[in-house]
Amino acid sequence: MTRDDLADTLEEIALLLELKGENPFKIRAYRGGAEIVRQFSGDIVLLAKNNELKGIKGIGDALQQKLHELASTGKLDFYENLRAEFPETLFDLFKIPGLGPKKIKALYEALAVDSVAKLKEVAESGEMAKLSGFGAKTAEKILEAIAFRESNADRFRLGDVAGAVASILDDLKAHPECLRAEAAGSYRRAKETVHDIDFLVASSKPELIIKYFVSLEGVQKVIAEGATKASVYLESGLQCDLRVVSNEEYVCALAYFTGSKEHNVVMRGRALEQGYTLNEYRLGVKEGSDKEVPPAFETEAQLYEFLGLEYIPPELRENTGEVEAAEEGDLPRLIEVENLRGTFHNHTVASDGKNTLEEMAGAAIELGLQYLGIADHSKSSFQANGLDASRLRKQLNEIKALNQKFTEEGTKFRVFAGSEVDILKDGSLDFDDEMLGELDYVVASVHNAMTLSEKDMTDRLIKAVNHPSVTMLGHLTGRLLLRREPYAVNIPAVIDACAETGTIIELNANPWRLDMDWRWWKLATEKGVKCSINPDAHSIDHLDFLWFGVRLARKGWLTREDVINTRDLTDIETFLNVDPVS
Repeated sequence: MTRDDLADTLEEIALLLELKGENPFKIRAYRGGAEIVRQFSGDIVLLAKNNELKGIKGIGDALQQKLHELASTGKLDFYENLRAEFPETLFDLFKIPGLGPKKIKALYEALAVDSVAKLKEVAESGEMAKLSGFGAKTAEKILEAIAFRESNADRFRLGDVAGAVASILDDLKAHPECLRAEAAGSYRRAKETVHDIDFLVASSKPELIIKYFVSLEGVQKVIAEGATKASVYLESGLQCDLRVVSNEEYVCALAYFTGSKEHNVVMRGRALEQGYTLNEYRLGVKEGSDKEVPPAFETEAQLYEFLGLEYIPPELRENTGEVEAAEEGDLPRLIEVENLRGTFHNHTVASDGKNTLEEMAGAAIELGLQYLGIADHSKSSFQANGLDASRLRKQLNEIKALNQKFTEEGTKFRVFAGSEVDILKDGSLDFDDEMLGELDYVVASVHNAMTLSEKDMTDRLIKAVNHPSVTMLGHLTGRLLLRREPYAVNIPAVIDACAETGTIIELNANPWRLDMDWRWWKLATEKGVKCSINPDAHSIDHLDFLWFGVRLARKGWLTREDVINTRDLTDIETFLNVDPVS
C-alpha cells in the first residue's frame, strides 16, 4: 500500500459519491483528503497504518478511520461496497476523453449509459445530443474518442509493459536450461507502443523452457503451446510469444525477430547480393553460389560485420537510412543513460507533484545526477494547482536556501529554479517579463485550447519560441499515447523557429507522452536544434522515466552532443547564464 494507493482510492470515492449525487461537501472532503495525502511531507502511509493521523488539518475522524483501514488491511469495505453499487463497465467511461463525473452522471441517470458500448449507441442515435449540456458537437467528439480507443485497444505503451518484460526475462534467464534470452520485436526497437512481446531463448531443451514459460506467475491464459513456440496472455491482456532456438540459430533469430519487417527485407536483399540467404534461423549459402559456408555467429555485431556493415543498434532498425549509414561507417554513436548529468521539467507538491522539493532533489542525487530543474505549473493551469507569481517567488527562495545548504555540506549538486509556463491561446506567456526574468530557465507548454487550426497552433508555438525568456518547449504536440491524438501543428515550422532562436525542444520521457516523436529528431538535429530529455516527473519514482527518454532518443538517432542535459553542472550554469552558487 503506497501513498498513491491511498490518494487514488479517496479520489475514486469522491467520483462515485458524485455519481450518486451525494452532498458536495462530503465529496469535497474526500478530494481534499486525497490532495493532503499526496502532498504530506512525512510518511503518511505509516501514520495511517499506526492510526496516528489525528491533528493533520483536513483529515477528519471519518477519513482517519478509512485511511487506517486501507493502510493496515490493504482494502476498504466502504469503497468496495460503494463500487459494487455500479456496473463494472461503468468505470470504463472515465477513460474516454471529454467525459467527467458530471457528464457520466447525466448519461447514467437519463439514458442508462453504463458502458462504452451503450455510450456509443446513444451518441450515434442522436439521444445524447438532446441532453442538456451535450449537443451534436459533444456527441461527435465522444464518438471520435471511442473510435480512437477502439483502434488502439490491443496496443500498450512502452512504459506499461517494461516491468512485465523485465520480470519474464529475468525468469527465463534464471532457468538452468536457458543459454541466452532476449525480448525482441518492437519492444527491443523501443517503439512507443507495442502490440505484443516477442521473447527469444537459446536452449538445447526447448520443451522444458516452453513448459516453464506457460506456467509463469502472471500468465492468465495459454493461447498456444508447441514444441518450440508458445503464446500466452498476461493478466493485463498483453500477449507474449516465446520462440526457443538452438544456440547456433540464436543470433540470426534475434536479428530476424527484432525486425522491423522493412529492415529485414533490406538485410535479406543485401545477403542475396553477396551470394547468401538470410532467414530467421541462419545465414546460408545461396543455391548456385560459390561462397563458403559462413561461420557461426556469437553476436549480432558479427553478423552485420560479415555483411559489410557496422553494427546497427536495435532502436535504429526501421529502414530509415540506417543500413546505408552502416555501410558508409557513418552511424552515430547513440546516447546512453550514463551520459545524463541532470534534467529539467520536474514538479513538486507546490503544484501537482507528489513529493517535496527536498525529496525530489534527494532522489536526483541518489540517481547520480548533478542538477535538477524544478518547473512547477504556472497559474493558468489551475487544474494542476499552478503557482502565481507570489507562490513562485516563495519557491525560488526555498530553492536558493536548499542550494546554499548543499554548498555548505560540500554536496556538488544544484537545483535550478524554473517554471512550466503555459503558452496562452494567443501565444503569450502566463507570467510577465519581470517574473520570467527571475527564473533560471523556462519550459513553455500548451495545456489548453488544443483544438486550434494547424496554422493558429503553429503561430501560437512560434510566438512563444520567439520570446527571449523561453529556454525550451515542453511536450511539443500535446499527445497522450493511446489516449489523445496530438494537436494539429506544423512541426517542421516549429523546428525551424527553434533553430533560429536557439530554443531547446524537450523529449518528454513520460511514457504517456514520449513527445517530441522520435521520427522528427533527425530533422531537428540537422537544423542544429538541441534536445533536453525530461521526465516530467510528478514524483521521485518518475525520475526513472529518463530511461524511456534515452531509449526514444536513441531511436531518434540522438547522440550525447545533441542532448543538452548530458553537460556537467559547470557547463549548464554557463549555458543558462546563471552564476554558480556561492
